[in-house]
Amino acid sequence: MTYHLLIESADRMGLVYAISGVLYDFGLNIEQNYEFVDKEHNRFFMRTEFSGSIDEDLLVRSIQEKLPDINIRLSTKRRKKVVILVTKEPHCLGDLLIRARYNELDMEIAAVVSNHDSLRDLVESFGIPYCHVPHQDLSREDHEQKVIETINDYSPEYLVLAKYMRILSPVFVQKFANSIINIHHSFLPAFIGASPYKQAYDRGVKIIGATAHFVNDELDDGPIITQNVIPVNHTYNASNMAQAGRDVEKQVLARALSLVFDDRVFIFGKKTIVFE
Repeated sequence: MTYHLLIESADRMGLVYAISGVLYDFGLNIEQNYEFVDKEHNRFFMRTEFSGSIDEDLLVRSIQEKLPDINIRLSTKRRKKVVILVTKEPHCLGDLLIRARYNELDMEIAAVVSNHDSLRDLVESFGIPYCHVPHQDLSREDHEQKVIETINDYSPEYLVLAKYMRILSPVFVQKFANSIINIHHSFLPAFIGASPYKQAYDRGVKIIGATAHFVNDELDDGPIITQNVIPVNHTYNASNMAQAGRDVEKQVLARALSLVFDDRVFIFGKKTIVFE
């Protein structure tokens, strides 16, 4: 069995020695190890991939006995269970469905939830439940409660907003804190909100991009996981930019999910530590 051990603590001498010593005492084989120290905040981050057979609770307790003030996350290398939220745009959803089908992402798509019914045929062709939760004639709070009830039926580890064009309330975000991943159709922090490609076109930008980030209470302001850009020029109109942008959105979202599902991402305040 392959495990991922994620450690965060105040930095001090001997952390790596102490942690690796416990793993050695348990007869475990370290296969990869990544470390980073944020010197400004004196925080230590480590991701260790190891293999062997263990009592997980006993291992965690043993590390905490030696280092009682550290944060520990231990998980197995496995497919993460997700629910995808969408509105009407199919490109990110379709890309994720294909990647999941052919094991390009460690992801089990439990269901797709949408406030529109237009993507049902696409989703059901992959044998995945499609849950239509219409928002018409409902307050945002009432609609979100119905969405939450639907999501709870599947008990996902993560929610993926694959072009879900609804602003989530703080109540919703808190319920799934640090578990909602969004793809934003621009290179944040520029051009937040609606019509980013029209905004970019009007400004005559020379690159466009996409940003995958965790969702927090501030619109498009959550900790960034990964970003990418592609060049454009004066011959691109807003429609051409949007088409090019869809390609980079798919790539950035898939990369971000790959990193998160492989337990390579720490959230630290308003940013992330990513071990690639």
